[in-house]
Amino acid sequence: MPGTVQSIERAATLLHAIVESGGQMGVTELAAAVGLPKTTTHGLLRTLLAVGFVEQDPRTGRYALGAGLLGLGSRYLDANELRSRASNWADSLAGRSGCAVRLGTPAGPQVVVVHHVFRPDDSPQELEVGALLPAHATAVGKVLLAGRPAMARALADGPLEALTARTVVDPAVLLAQLQAVRGRGWAEQRDEYRLGTGGIAAPVYGPGGLVVGALGISGPVERLFADTARPALRAMVVEAAAAVSRELAS
Repeated sequence: MPGTVQSIERAATLLHAIVESGGQMGVTELAAAVGLPKTTTHGLLRTLLAVGFVEQDPRTGRYALGAGLLGLGSRYLDANELRSRASNWADSLAGRSGCAVRLGTPAGPQVVVVHHVFRPDDSPQELEVGALLPAHATAVGKVLLAGRPAMARALADGPLEALTARTVVDPAVLLAQLQAVRGRGWAEQRDEYRLGTGGIAAPVYGPGGLVVGALGISGPVERLFADTARPALRAMVVEAAAAVSRELAS
C-alpha cells in the first residue's frame, strides 16, 4: 500500500500548530513547534501562502490561517448543519441562563445570526435569524474575529463605527481585546452594541479546529454582569459551545 506524502503531512502539521496557537506564529516558533528545520518550515509556509492557506502579517512577518482555508471550512459546514447540530444546546442554554441565545457565523465584517432562541419569559421579542450584527461591538463577533485573525486585521484597517459611547473604535485596543479572547476562550461586551445590553459568547469549532461559529447569550447588563451571576453564566456559555463543537466533530 502506498505511503503518505511527507510534504503534505508536514504542511498539515504546520496548519494544526497555527490553529492550536489561537493566533499568529513566526517561522522560528513554528519550526520549533513541529520539529522541522527553519529552512524547511519557511519553504512550506511560502507554498501555503501562495495557495491562500496561510496569510502573513506584513508588519510582523507572522503567519495566520488564510482566507482560502477558512473559506473551505465554511463551505464544508453550512449554516443549516451548524444550526441543526446546535439547536438543542442553544435551547438548553436559554432555559438555564434565562437569556436570549444567538448562534452567529461570519458575513464579511459582520456576523449573521443563523439561530436565535428567545428569552424564556413572556416579554415581547423579535426573531433575529438572518440579522447582521457588527462584529467589533458584539460578543459573538469578537469571538469570530479572535478565531479569524485575517478577518480581524481587515476590519481593524478600516474605520470602526461607534454605536454607543462604549463601542471600541481604536483598532489597537480591539486587537488587544481579541488576543485576550483567544487566550481565555470567551468574549464579553457591555453597552457596546446597545446601551443597557450585554453579551457573553464562546467559539464553536468545526472539524480540524477552525472557528466556524460563535454561541452566546444576550440580555440586560445588570443581569449578565452581576457579581453573583456572571461566572455561572460564562461557564454555561463555554460549556454549551464546547458541546456543539463535540457534536460537529462526531
